[in-house]
Amino acid sequence: MAKYYVSMTDRVMSDWGMSKGKLNKLVLECDNLEEAEVVKRNAQDRSEMEDITIHKSKPTHNTKKYYTTYHGKSDYKRWYSPDRPFKR
Repeated sequence: MAKYYVSMTDRVMSDWGMSKGKLNKLVLECDNLEEAEVVKRNAQDRSEMEDITIHKSKPTHNTKKYYTTYHGKSDYKRWYSPDRPFKR
């Protein structure tokens, strides 16, 4: 089964630490489209996340402009919860 990826710009972490002078991109790997839609909805519930997009292949970003990290369920477990853990 094909993987999906959800990418987003983290405005809080941009231009800080490892992403100094760059936009911070977070990419989360998903097992299917339904899971990607859950992750996207959870990202939309977080005010610091922008430019949230679902991709059918692993996205890459210009390393001169973006600092990109790739993660999955093992280290970002709450993001995959359909219970909307970040909803205010």
